[in-house]
Parts: sequence; C-alpha cells; structure tokens
Amino acid sequence: MPESFQRVVVTGGAGFIGANFVRYACQHHPDWAITVFDKLTYAGNRANLADLEGRITFIEGDIADPDAVTQALTGADAVLNFAAESHVDRSLVDARPFFRTNVEGTGILLEAGRRLGVRRFLHVSTDEVYGDLAGTDHHSLETDPLRPRSPYAATKAGAEHLVLAYGISYGLDVVITRGSNTYGPYQYPEKIIPLFITNALEDKPLPLYGEGQAVRDYLHVTDHCAGIDRVLHHGRPGGVYNLGARLAVSGVEVATGILDLLGKPHDLIRFVPDRPGHDYRYSVDPSQAEALGWQRQWTFPAGLAQTVAWYQANWDWWQAVKAKPSYRAFTQRWYAEAQP
Repeated sequence: MPESFQRVVVTGGAGFIGANFVRYACQHHPDWAITVFDKLTYAGNRANLADLEGRITFIEGDIADPDAVTQALTGADAVLNFAAESHVDRSLVDARPFFRTNVEGTGILLEAGRRLGVRRFLHVSTDEVYGDLAGTDHHSLETDPLRPRSPYAATKAGAEHLVLAYGISYGLDVVITRGSNTYGPYQYPEKIIPLFITNALEDKPLPLYGEGQAVRDYLHVTDHCAGIDRVLHHGRPGGVYNLGARLAVSGVEVATGILDLLGKPHDLIRFVPDRPGHDYRYSVDPSQAEALGWQRQWTFPAGLAQTVAWYQANWDWWQAVKAKPSYRAFTQRWYAEAQP
C-alpha cells in the first residue's frame, strides 16, 4: 500500500527544486498541509513561493538550529529534506557552510524526526556522490560505492550515511533520492543553464569550462519532483533511488542550444580554465525508480525551450537575483577569465 500523509514539512522549500516540489505538491496533493522551512540563504527566495503564500505555512529557520527544527517538525507526518548548500564551485572556495548545513543540519533533522515520531523522512541527494564516470560507459547503480570528489559531493555523501544509519539504528523510515543535474524555472543563475540563458539575454559571455566536453544527464525539474513524490509514497523503507533522464548532454551542447533558441551568436561562448577536480561524466541508472512507476516526461530540447521561455518571461525575477552584491562578487571572482 502506498504511504499517505497529511502534514508535510519541506526543508529548503524556497530554493530551486524545493520550491518546484512545493508547487507540484499543491497541485497533486491539495489535501496536504505544507510547511516550508528555509533559511533564506543567497539561493533561497520567498519570491519563488509568492503566489502560494495563502496555501502554505512558511517558517524561516536553519536546519542546523535544533530549536527551530523542533518547532517546524512537531506534528509532521513526513519530512522532505531539500535544504543544502549545493554549488560545487562555492564549495571549492569555502567548504565550511557545506559541512554545517549538509552534514550537521541533516543530522539535526534526523534526530528531531526520530524524537517527534515522523513517519517518513525523504532525503534529496545527488548523482555527484558517485564521482566521475569519465572513460567508462557505466551507469551508476544505487549499490555502487560512493566516491565523491568535491567538498559539496562529499558532504552530500556524508549526509546519506547519516540518513541510512538512522534508519538502521533507530528504525526511522527513511528513503533517499539521487537526482541527476536538474534544470527548469526558478533555478538560481549560478548553475550552467540559468547562467547561460540570462547571460545570453544580456549579450554577455557564456563561461564554459575547459573545452566544454563534460557530460551531464539533464533532468527537468518537473520530472525530478514527480520522481521524488513517487519515492515518497512507494519507496521501500531504507531504499535509495536514482532519478535520471537517461541523457548525455555536453556543456557545448547546452551553450549552443541556448544561443540557438535565443537567436544569439555562438561567439558569445568563452572557454575558461577548467574547474579543479572537474568530474567529466555523471550518469545514473533509474531502473529502480522506474519500477515504482516513475518515468521522465520531458525531452531535453523541449525542456530547454520551456526553461529559456520562462527566463525570457521573468526578467524581473532573475535580474533582482543577479543585482545582489553577493551574486556579483562571486561570479566576478570565479569567472574572471570570462569577463569582457
């Protein structure tokens, strides 16, 4: 029998995937009482939920704050943990916020969930925990060893170990999803697709690492949310589920696809020094999630076109984000070689 819930807490629900999941849940589970718990860091944005303010409860707080977590989780049936520091480049500059949020924060959530009797704890992870598959044709399986290669990926792997340990040690009903690279509306424009779209709209350079040959399995955020929802309701306790689109798209293909959709010249592409320790290929086998009845719906060309159209229609949203001093300071430092 699938699980059913009434009060659901979404941590990190003002971020990219979290906010899209809240929107998905409001549409598909109108009976849920949804609490969004978010620290509102640089990537958290109340504007992502502005039209849902009357439908959800919002609590501003830090998952590494035990008192705030207790307040948010009291009475919850299910917790979905989207809260994370998530940008590899930022983790290479300063890994400390990643330790605190991704590891310590997850541990505090788990302890509160155990103590308060949460019925299911779903942890949103990443395919980056598997490490680099370059030079192979392998598709990562949930049983593969974890070989993270960036501080970000290492903290996500550490969080996973805590989640599974709480399932084994305390009997907490836990499930984990490992999503591939996700894109779509409301994504903070430091990640490749929204960065390239918004730069192209402003006729600014598109900074592409190395020769642009790193390959990713791009998953539209709506498909990702549907997969998380399927695992929440049908995943086995202690189960881990890959969510991927079975695609292989290079950075060059992303850049040229965006430029072609916007009618911009390819000479906006700027090849910049490669990211330290760059993983050149991620690819997951999503068969276990598909066995639960999940299937991705979006092709990459259709999803990219929809995403480009959203950013074209929402200049105010992304220009406000890119105008923040914290955004400008980081991108100017990290992509210095790409500046005109």
